Amino acid sequence: MRLAASSFLAALVTAIAACAGPERGDPPPGAQGSAGSGATRRYAFVVNNPSSFWTLAEAGVRKAEAELGVEVDFRMPQTGAVEEQQQILEDLLARDVAGIAISPIDPVNMTTLLDRVASRTLLVTHDSDAPASRRLAYVGTDNVAAGRIAGAEILKALPGGGEIVLFVGRLDAQNARERKQGIEEALAGSGVEILDVRLDQGDQGRAQENAEAMLVAHPGVDALVGLWSYNGPAILYAVRAAGRVGAVKIVCFDEDAATLDGIAEGAIAATVVQRPFEFGYRSIRLLDDIAARGPAAVPAGGILDTGVVVVTLETVAAFRAELAETLRSGSG
Repeated sequence: MRLAASSFLAALVTAIAACAGPERGDPPPGAQGSAGSGATRRYAFVVNNPSSFWTLAEAGVRKAEAELGVEVDFRMPQTGAVEEQQQILEDLLARDVAGIAISPIDPVNMTTLLDRVASRTLLVTHDSDAPASRRLAYVGTDNVAAGRIAGAEILKALPGGGEIVLFVGRLDAQNARERKQGIEEALAGSGVEILDVRLDQGDQGRAQENAEAMLVAHPGVDALVGLWSYNGPAILYAVRAAGRVGAVKIVCFDEDAATLDGIAEGAIAATVVQRPFEFGYRSIRLLDDIAARGPAAVPAGGILDTGVVVVTLETVAAFRAELAETLRSGSG
């Protein structure tokens, strides 16, 4: 039987404080956040693939790091494989970090490991949740709501209905399942039919091949929809190569430079942009706050929603200016 979040956290902090490792010069995990200890508190931020999407998240991490006077180990699996992310977690546990923020690749099958991590250090999720685990909070997008917003943009692009294909890395990730759910909810009864959902396992080359294959398999397809950040550019390249810009509508997620270029030239109808800078910034600030204040620092319901913004041809220039300013603030 699982402990309630507040009692589990109190028990964790008490246990951590009692288990200092005498063989190491560093304070034990959790104790590093105590005021006046004189030690630099150390955290980790773990992502789920090597996409450029995470550049903004790292800028947010570095801003929080500078403001709080902490150290953050930013970890990026180079293959996007579950096994690689699991090894990263094992390594971080051996390093006794005070807390970990992670976007779990396969939350269902990683629950046992995540629970073990949560029993030894402070654990929050970001970007993609693991609600069945003992994580203390989730920082990121309400992905069902974001899926509904993407669905609304699909309906704007196809007011008379039509056939679409969805593209994503993997459907065992919570964010992918929830975005798909939100899109399906928004399209219910609309006359827009989802023909297929193509998976690429985080392989960006395969993502483009999937888009190319669907344009051949479904020559009458009306729109291609990308659910992860690199899917937008992959779809755009495939549609350009097929000479079907404008004929095949594109709706996608996030603010990859190629995606924004596609919007500016009118090749992509809309992108639903998350706030990865906030994933990084708020995750590290939250971990440090929990280390200092305990259960009182956990947000209501264990969720810290960072919101989304829709970028279209009309708003892309202003969004790019805002994005540049965000990056400058993170690098300062």
